[in-house]
Amino acid sequence: MRIEYDVKLDFADVLIRPKRSTLHSRSEVTLDREFRFRHAQTTWRGIPVIAANMDHTGTFAMAEVLAEHHLLTAMDKFIKTEDWVHFAKKHSAVLSSCFFSLGISEHDVEKLHDVMKHVPTIAFICLDVANGYTERFVACLEHIRETYPDKVIMAGNVVTGEMVEELILSGADIVKIGIGPGSVCTTREKTGVGYPQLSAIIECADAAHGLGGQVCADGGCVTGGDVAKAFSAGADFVMLGGMFAGHDECSGEVIDVHGKKFKRFYGMSSTEAMEKHHGSVADYRASEGRSVDVPYRGPVKETIHDVLGGLRSTCTYVGAQRLKELSKRTTFIRVTRQRNESFVHYEVEKEKGG
Repeated sequence: MRIEYDVKLDFADVLIRPKRSTLHSRSEVTLDREFRFRHAQTTWRGIPVIAANMDHTGTFAMAEVLAEHHLLTAMDKFIKTEDWVHFAKKHSAVLSSCFFSLGISEHDVEKLHDVMKHVPTIAFICLDVANGYTERFVACLEHIRETYPDKVIMAGNVVTGEMVEELILSGADIVKIGIGPGSVCTTREKTGVGYPQLSAIIECADAAHGLGGQVCADGGCVTGGDVAKAFSAGADFVMLGGMFAGHDECSGEVIDVHGKKFKRFYGMSSTEAMEKHHGSVADYRASEGRSVDVPYRGPVKETIHDVLGGLRSTCTYVGAQRLKELSKRTTFIRVTRQRNESFVHYEVEKEKGG
């Protein structure tokens, strides 16, 4: 046993210090980024925000809307092959903005091969497990890279620089960062394992960029300001689950509770998710997610505009004309309080969805 005494930070522990700027308006800020990926040797240009590969947010309806705004979607790993084929016939252009998501079981890998055989134009692969530190995970990554040398592979999740380096050297173009920060994740409660997300991004981005790889911050963003802090900390991509939950494009029906509208949202390691997709919670594991009813929020395009508008504003506060410049122009300051909440409980909510 050993103890690290260095302070590790989360989004709530910091604010971004403003700087003098020559920008006249938020409209001058460019959020598009262009990446050439280390292994795939392909180039992508767009806004590097990704809808999480949860069965609530990783839907074809979400992918259509996000693609219109040059954002990406990591698709739900439980989508059937025939549904991929059907979607590809009518929305082939959207496939360049989609990740095929899978775990590391033999069934998952066989399904990847099957889908890629029928829909070879899918541009991205997301190899996704809760614990990216196992030898089995690395071996699976190596196999997928060997099989699909020209596909962009995102792999995770991890939170430390040395494992980021191993995954990049084993075939990952992008490494997904985050253990336990998600709004419907209970890993930290159940296992005691985790890492404050801001520090994880800073340390892992440094490791990845030294090898020509990229990182995706996965989890912990509750507000547009958190998205900005993730990019400011060095994240190349930011993945959002809870912030994209509750919209028309999400799976599930709208629930009416005492005149207020909600949609169900749950972690993919929750009891609800495991019972839905696997029949039950295996007797050797615990549920590491929660189920919640989130307020119904209408079309996701309004949230997209809100997040991207806030990000442009962040850039103007520090004088970054391009999103690429944001981390270079950021100084974080330690704080004990984020905002004045005197009247938060009296806030007038905009009615959505009728």
